[in-house]
Amino acid sequence: MIRPIAVGLDGSPESLAAADWAARDAQRRGVPLHLVHAWIWQPHDVPVAQDVDTQKHWALHMLREAEEELRGRHPELTVSTEQISDTAAEVLLNQAEKAEMLVLGSSGHGAIAGFLLGSVGQRVLARANGPVVMVRANARSAAKHDGGEVVVGLDDLSDPAAPLLDFAFDTAAIRRTAVRAVHAPSLPPLYGYGPAVGRLAGQDGGITGQAERALSDALKPWREKYPQVPVVLTVDLARPSAVVLQAAAQAGLVVVGRRVQLPALGMRIGPVAHAVLHHAAAPVAVVPHG
Repeated sequence: MIRPIAVGLDGSPESLAAADWAARDAQRRGVPLHLVHAWIWQPHDVPVAQDVDTQKHWALHMLREAEEELRGRHPELTVSTEQISDTAAEVLLNQAEKAEMLVLGSSGHGAIAGFLLGSVGQRVLARANGPVVMVRANARSAAKHDGGEVVVGLDDLSDPAAPLLDFAFDTAAIRRTAVRAVHAPSLPPLYGYGPAVGRLAGQDGGITGQAERALSDALKPWREKYPQVPVVLTVDLARPSAVVLQAAAQAGLVVVGRRVQLPALGMRIGPVAHAVLHHAAAPVAVVPHG
């Protein structure tokens, strides 16, 4: 069964930008697009004309209007809609289970404010079992930037996250663009305090040279699987989030990982993913991995 790309739609400019981005990606991948709206009637303290039927009619109209517009732009794309009566987080998490990826609009405004993740977005990002892509309603989400590099941030090179690299390389292959793999090596303990550390820093091109070779070795299986995808390596002795954000400035998509956490640890997505979601202008894909 072909899994669709699902989009959470609420009529906001951000969710419409997400739907537009997702439609282009679905067309490239040759998969259907599924637009979903979570709908639960919210009663008002003061009686107004907007009753349950009015709210439901508005939601249906919003979905149909978005469907018609996307069909007009992408006549070969299969587009479906669904209105579900449940909380937004539960609806979106359920959709993520059945979809190739889930695409959501961000509520961020401006380059400084970035992604302002509400409680729904945080819950979905922290609990989804598949990739979740956050799209801002800005110029970086437009079609002309789809050909930009796919930037992927890697942490542990001794055990690279396969789902993260699978998603990054597959996306780059479909878009016919390059992967830029980014890594910020951890400094040895007591860096700069002893002769042993000094010798390590001076050997084989220093810490960055050693990290570049380790990064290249870690990517070897994906380079062999995707020989058509150019690969660029970026290694920098800086904070991991800063290194990824610098590389993301001209990216078409930024891919970051989220380690699967036990429920007791709460709704965490990790410091790098959190920083990138808040400050990257380009769409950001958060991929869970073990």
